[in-house]
Amino acid sequence: MTRVVNIHPDSPQSRLLVQAAEFIRNGAVVALPTDSCYALGCRLGDKEALDRIRLIRQMDERHHLTLMVRDLSEIAHFARVDNAQYRLLKAATPGSYTFILEGTKELPRRVLHPKRKTIGLRVPDHPVALALLEELNEPLLTTTLQLPGDELPLTEGWEIQDRLEDQIELILDAGHCGTEPTTVIDLTGASPELVRAGRGALALFGLD
Repeated sequence: MTRVVNIHPDSPQSRLLVQAAEFIRNGAVVALPTDSCYALGCRLGDKEALDRIRLIRQMDERHHLTLMVRDLSEIAHFARVDNAQYRLLKAATPGSYTFILEGTKELPRRVLHPKRKTIGLRVPDHPVALALLEELNEPLLTTTLQLPGDELPLTEGWEIQDRLEDQIELILDAGHCGTEPTTVIDLTGASPELVRAGRGALALFGLD
């Protein structure tokens, strides 16, 4: 049965964060609010939970997953970042951006794009997401909570529960948080390349 936790969007309650982190450590798939829209998440090393997320989203291994981290230093731990990339990341994080970067050996191969060895990385700008990452003391492997056939991500806790009852263990319901996903920027080439226009502004990257 899916547990729904009503959590304050600006001042998330510590006891609820502790409970949520324990759920995730025990293999839960969680729906959590972000600064763009709700996301599905699990522990980085949890293969079974990852397989369930891929099944829910009906996506194959070529679909980039996103590693949600607390800060810029964590990005550099999981991705190869040169000076030019670092300057762009510093200007745009935290925020509604996902960056495609080459993964390091700290990442399991199953979470990387099978040919490119890349992954999405982001630092969210949402109190609940950041507080949960802090409580976990590790990143979350995530993807936009947009179900197959839907035009927009799910954005209300009751709606998520209605559609995913018994498919996920936990919903952190912080109320409506938007339906526009992150802007996705590929930083693996000589210059930034727009993969998906979303909530994050493009001016920082000269792509507007």
